[in-house]
Amino acid sequence: MRLEKSDRFFQELQEIVDFIAMDNVYAALSFYDELIEKIEEISENPYRYRMNQTVYQEYSREMIFRGYTIPFFIDTQRDTIVILGIFN
Repeated sequence: MRLEKSDRFFQELQEIVDFIAMDNVYAALSFYDELIEKIEEISENPYRYRMNQTVYQEYSREMIFRGYTIPFFIDTQRDTIVILGIFN
């Protein structure tokens, strides 16, 4: 499956990285690199992640990374996983 990241995801991620960078630039870069690496792994088996705790639909899932929730949607018709955002 192909991965797409929404504009909202990039905006929220930028805010988080900027906040971390105020204390430690290295930690911010490390957080970013590790998160992107974990997101890339979603396409290998997207159904291993828990169903979204608000929506409870089969194709709406979320990954937890360092206390942040990354919701995503599995679009089977387009063979795509859409990363919707990131929040704490």
